[in-house]
Amino acid sequence: MRNKVLIFAFIAISLQVFSQKDKETVVTINGEKVSVADFKKVYEKNLNAIDNEEGKDVAKNLDLFINYKLKVKEAYQRNLDTLKSYKREIQTYRNQLTAPYLQDKEYLEELIKEAYNRTKTEIRASHILVRLPRAFTPQDTLKAYNKILEIRDRILKGESFDKVAKETSEDQSAKDNGGDLGYFYAFRMLYEFEDVAYKTKEGEVSMPFKTRFGYHIVKRTGTRPSQGERQVAHILISDTSAVGKKKIDEVYEKLKKGENFKVLAQEYSNDRNSKGKGGVLAKFGTGRMVKPFEKATFSLTKVDEYSKPFRTKFGWHIVKLIEEFPVLSFEEMKPEISNRVKRNGRAKLSDKAVLDRLKSEYSIAEIEDAKSILNRKDIRAIPKDSLQKTILKINEKELTQQDFVAYIVNRRHLPIDVLFTNFINQEVLTYFKDNLRNTNPEFASTLKEYEDGLLLFELMQKKIWDKSNDTIALKGYFDKNLANYKVKDLSKIKGKVMSDYQNALEGQWIKELRSKSSIKINKRVLKKLIKYYRKES
Repeated sequence: MRNKVLIFAFIAISLQVFSQKDKETVVTINGEKVSVADFKKVYEKNLNAIDNEEGKDVAKNLDLFINYKLKVKEAYQRNLDTLKSYKREIQTYRNQLTAPYLQDKEYLEELIKEAYNRTKTEIRASHILVRLPRAFTPQDTLKAYNKILEIRDRILKGESFDKVAKETSEDQSAKDNGGDLGYFYAFRMLYEFEDVAYKTKEGEVSMPFKTRFGYHIVKRTGTRPSQGERQVAHILISDTSAVGKKKIDEVYEKLKKGENFKVLAQEYSNDRNSKGKGGVLAKFGTGRMVKPFEKATFSLTKVDEYSKPFRTKFGWHIVKLIEEFPVLSFEEMKPEISNRVKRNGRAKLSDKAVLDRLKSEYSIAEIEDAKSILNRKDIRAIPKDSLQKTILKINEKELTQQDFVAYIVNRRHLPIDVLFTNFINQEVLTYFKDNLRNTNPEFASTLKEYEDGLLLFELMQKKIWDKSNDTIALKGYFDKNLANYKVKDLSKIKGKVMSDYQNALEGQWIKELRSKSSIKINKRVLKKLIKYYRKES
């Protein structure tokens, strides 16, 4: 046991000593020094995919690494990085690579847990809405806020929420339901609305809050464990008169006598979307269907049980329970909830958390003198030569009035002060993305690897693959090397010959590149690398 401890301690010390030497140069290619760390990064990335000892040979891998570097250098010398197709591809990849850095992972995890907990518990709430015009001004905002405050005061002084909602709410459905939204759970409402409703205590009325529809107040009126989701089939008779009632009763009697629900749905149902499938609907949970339909569905207790006929605004229905979907554990539901959080408005909160952090880290200055153009009604028509003052500074970056006007020229649906705030937010994020390469080594390394790989692909296409597809050149290679092949008919072994020709072209190309390059391998460092990986294995 003591010997084992000593061995492990020796290995740990060896690793530590070698890590201190990672900055040493293992090879110099045309004056460019390649550190041990740079080579190890590439070598170790491919190590797990190699299943033979020859492929793991450090010296051979260093040779391949040198060849790779020489090819990439030629790609840059040929200006392949200036091709429009290349730039477009890199920009797309860069956007994808940047996306995770624009989210606060810890905050996102909290949002996922919150959504799961709200999936387990349903709440019932009523609301009152005061709408804002589409292109609202600060005056519109103040007016709507004061109006909703007055409405809230009426309720706090004793008037019933139902009565006040019917009289004042600008949600048209409130005229019938008194603002009652029934039971709902996570993802059923706008996140801003859901969040306030869940955070309001039962029986209390929230303070006013804003969504894209306007200002709301919410009263939470109930709480219960989630009923999960259900899948049902239904038969619909859309005639709401006595004739329709008679027909649905006839269908019900046939069911009671044992006739097949699917067959009856196909024969009688007026729901064209579901009758061909025997009346089967997609699974749904609380708050998705009209209340009578939801009530009938969730009153069924056994699979294959069906309801008595009932009426909705769509007509007469009979519902049959096909399957129940209870709320699963967090681990089981996490992938689905994660996707929904990212697609839902919640993800914007994670984005906002990152934006707030960046704003606190950066030096941001708004230049008040230049901001005077925000008061001009003809702001979008001001000549460019009159828009050269700096209006915003983010660290060392300066943005002019012209930059702001270019941003708002096709954005007319929001007040100018809101647009300026949005402009600041956009430029802060742009600054972050533009500098990510300089501030995050991992990002820079991954992006560089992709850039070089894509360039190499373009160059290999021109130098090797296009040439090997040339029928005449391929035939010439085959005829010249006929002695190497048992079959004398090119068409029968074309794939093999093409592969050999590509290898020959690449070998000749590498030979040319190396002949005009200066390559100096640090043999002392290479020996240490070989010894290091022998110990590792």
